[in-house]
Amino acid sequence: MEKLNTEYHRPWGYYIILADEEDHKVKRIVVKPGKRLSLQRHQKRSEHWYVLKGTAVVTLDEKEVIVPPCEAVDIPVSTAHRVRNPESQDLEFIEVQTGEYFGEDDIERLDDDYGRV
Repeated sequence: MEKLNTEYHRPWGYYIILADEEDHKVKRIVVKPGKRLSLQRHQKRSEHWYVLKGTAVVTLDEKEVIVPPCEAVDIPVSTAHRVRNPESQDLEFIEVQTGEYFGEDDIERLDDDYGRV
């Protein structure tokens, strides 16, 4: 089980779990310059991403959305999504997960820069 307030490093950056409750999970996610997360979808949760620092390029199914600081994007259940950091500074955002299950095994990777498909 993942611990609260611990950095979990990935090839694209890291995340910190801020809350892990029965009805929601909250993470602070930091994406390094020029990196992106895998294109993925979830069957048991939706996500809300609120950008704190930097500009996010978010893929939602077939379209890209630019999300600047102090704005947010919602990702419904079963929507293919990914985030990319096009800038030269870290991208930081808060992810709020809601639904029936928040385990990492609810990630279906469709494309990945790091060989995790």
